[in-house]
Amino acid sequence: MAPAPKKDIDDHKACGEFIVPIRDTLDILSGKWKLPILGALRFGKKRFKEIEREIPNITARMLSKELKELEINELITRTVYATIPVTVEYEVTPYGKTLDTVLQAMKDWGVQHRKRIMGKKK
Repeated sequence: MAPAPKKDIDDHKACGEFIVPIRDTLDILSGKWKLPILGALRFGKKRFKEIEREIPNITARMLSKELKELEINELITRTVYATIPVTVEYEVTPYGKTLDTVLQAMKDWGVQHRKRIMGKKK
């Protein structure tokens, strides 16, 4: 069998170099709730209940789980204040803010997609 042409090998390598980082990103941001949580925190620090109120249909248990995972991946910080009762605030980290352009692009695309799809239903 003849070896694969160099172009095919280069294309395969380029494809892998494109797909692997996307997979890494999806592994960190996957699921129904992480991006909406980051979107809610994009506008400043919030307490747990504030986030919960801003994201329709998320359960407290799921919010807690997703916040922990976002914190592990250094996208948000959790600050506990020694008040009575204890106050906990969540905030996007500087590293998490590097996703702002991605979130904005997703929001813009979503607006355009909704207009396109809704326009076809008329």
